[in-house]
Amino acid sequence: MKTVHVAAAIIEKDHQILIAKRLKGQHKDLWEFPGGKIEENESSEQALIREIKEELNTDISITSYLTTINYTYPDFHLVMDVYLCSLASETMILHDHSQIKWIDPKTQNIDWVPADILVINTYNKQNSLSS
Repeated sequence: MKTVHVAAAIIEKDHQILIAKRLKGQHKDLWEFPGGKIEENESSEQALIREIKEELNTDISITSYLTTINYTYPDFHLVMDVYLCSLASETMILHDHSQIKWIDPKTQNIDWVPADILVINTYNKQNSLSS
């Protein structure tokens, strides 16, 4: 089975996080954390900064590493490195998403891309431990 390695950003601001609705593909109209594939000879952090620039036309600062999620879809295995981030600029232009929104991380009624459910659960668990 093919393995796809990606990096994803949990962008935080004022106790909220940014989520993005997929514009196309297998998980169209589901919510996810923005990010994308890591290219050859690229670190996870480099890939994440590049992908956010490509997807949202904005810059981020990576605050810290959160986790790596492993999730097996029917046709590939996903390895997702997840980082906590902040925006360097408030201006965003969507290229790969139909919508973005800021949510309270504990919001329950989100239609997540399956692997991102593991991400939000890990984020909330870590934040409840540090509170």
